[in-house]
Amino acid sequence: MSDTILEMRSITKTFPGVVALDDVTLTVRRGEIHAICGENGAGKSTLMKVLSGVHPYGTYEGQIVYEGEEARFHSITDSEHEGIVIIHQELALSPFLSIAENIFLGNERYTKTHLIDWNRTNAEAQELMDRVGLVENPTTPISTVGVGKQQLVEIAKALSKSVKLLILDEPTAALNDNDSEHLLGLLRNLKAEGITCIMISHKLSELMDVADTITVIRDGHTIESMPAADATQERLIKDMVGREMSQRYPPRERHIGDELFRVEDWTVYHPTQPGRVMIDHANLNVRAGEVVGIAGLMGAGRTELAMSLFGHSYGAHITGRTYIRGDEVHLDTVDDAIHHGVAYVSEDRKRYGLNLLTDIKTNTTSAGLYKLTSKLFGFVNGNEEIKVAEEYRSKLGIKTPTVMAAVTKLSGGNQQKVVVAKWLYTDPDILILDEPTRGIDVGAKYEIYTIINAMVAQGKAVIVISSELPEIMGISDRIYTLSFGAITGEVPIAEATQENLMELMTKEKETLK
Repeated sequence: MSDTILEMRSITKTFPGVVALDDVTLTVRRGEIHAICGENGAGKSTLMKVLSGVHPYGTYEGQIVYEGEEARFHSITDSEHEGIVIIHQELALSPFLSIAENIFLGNERYTKTHLIDWNRTNAEAQELMDRVGLVENPTTPISTVGVGKQQLVEIAKALSKSVKLLILDEPTAALNDNDSEHLLGLLRNLKAEGITCIMISHKLSELMDVADTITVIRDGHTIESMPAADATQERLIKDMVGREMSQRYPPRERHIGDELFRVEDWTVYHPTQPGRVMIDHANLNVRAGEVVGIAGLMGAGRTELAMSLFGHSYGAHITGRTYIRGDEVHLDTVDDAIHHGVAYVSEDRKRYGLNLLTDIKTNTTSAGLYKLTSKLFGFVNGNEEIKVAEEYRSKLGIKTPTVMAAVTKLSGGNQQKVVVAKWLYTDPDILILDEPTRGIDVGAKYEIYTIINAMVAQGKAVIVISSELPEIMGISDRIYTLSFGAITGEVPIAEATQENLMELMTKEKETLK
C-alpha cells in the first residue's frame, strides 16, 4: 500500500472573471494531519470543494489521484462513498433535529419494514459520541448545544460514514480555547486510528502544533509544502501574504480626546427567561481617538452587552443610561443608534451582518441607504449606490471582479470587509466591533486593524470585543474585563498582561459584590 493517499495535480478552477485555482498541486500522506493555510480568497476552500465533488469533475482542469486511482467525483455523494468527508466552516446541521438524527441524516438506520430504527439510531449515535468525547444524550436537540459540541457532532457524522480522509474547514474558528484543545486532541486520536485529516485554519500556532505537513496557498497558487517541524509563524506569514510582516499590529500615534460615549448602570435581562440577568449594572466609557477592548470568556455577556447597546437588539427590561458627548441619548432602536452615530459589526456576519440573498453593492449601502434616497420621490439613486460600493471595494481591498456579484461568492475575510464597509458608510462616531477578525487570515486582520487606526485618527471611538487576548492587547488603549455579565476590571494597556486579564475574566459571581 502506497504511503500517499491523495495527489491533486495541476488543479485549475475558474469562475466568471476570477481564476480561483491556478495549477495547484497537493500531496497528502496516508495517516497524517495535513494543514492548508493562506489568506482569505487564496483558494483553500475551493480546492477542497474540488476534491469533495462540490465542484464536480469536468468543471476544473487537472487530475485527482485517490488511493492510487484517478477520481472523478460528480457529487459529494461520490466522494463520501469513497471515504472522503468534508466538514465546512458553516456547519450543516438541522437545529430542529436531535444529535442522533443529525448524525444519521441521509444515512438513516432502518428496520426490516423500512421504518427508522430509533433504538439502533440512538445506540449507534451514543457509540460515536463516546468516540469523539461528546457528553450528551443522543436525543438532545442540536439547537440546545454550543458550537463546540456541534463540531463534534459533525465529526461523529463523518465517522458514521466510514471516513478515510476527513477535511475540516476552519474547525476552531468559532471555538473557545477549551473546545479548540479538545477538538485538536480528537484529531490526534483519529490520526492514531489511521484516519487522514486535511485541516484548513488561520490559527497558525494550532497548525504548527497539530499538523505533520503544512501547505501554503497564495492567490490560487501552491507556494510550498513543508514539514510542520520546519515551520515558523514568520515563514508561514511571509508565504501567505508574499511579504515580510515584521509587525502584527500596525503602529498608531495616540491622540486621545474627551469622553465620547458613556454607559451607566446598564442592566439587561434574558429575552425569554424572566429574572435571568445577562448584564449586571455595567459602567464603561470610551473617549475620542481611543480603542477600548472588552475581554471575557465565552458566555461572559460580551455580545449581549454590545447588542443591547446597539438599539436594544438583544435583551428585555433594559435599564441604564447612555451618553454621547455628555448628553443623555436614548438608543431604543437600531434606527436610533444609527442616527446617533453608533454602529455595530456583529460576530455572526452570516446571521446579522449580511443579506445573503443580495449582492455586494446592496449589502454595502444597506445601513446608509437614506443617504442615497431622493427626499422628493423616495427612490434610491442606483448609479450613486454603485459608486459608493466601488469606493469601499477599492478602499478596503475587497477581492471581487464586480460589486454586482453575490456576497455569498466572497471568502470569509472579504465578506467581513463588506460588513465593515456597510457600517463605515454610515460615518459612525462610535464603532463597536464584535470579534472582527474571527476566521480571517493575518493579512486581512492587519487591514482591519488599519481601518480601526484610521477611525480613531479621525477622532472616532472604537470598542473591540475579542476572544484573543494578544489581539485585544495589541490594538487597545484600555481594556474592560467581563465575567458573568459584570464588568470586573478596567486595565490601562501599559498594565495589561494575559495573566491579570485572565484573573479578572474568571472572577466567580459571588466575588463580584
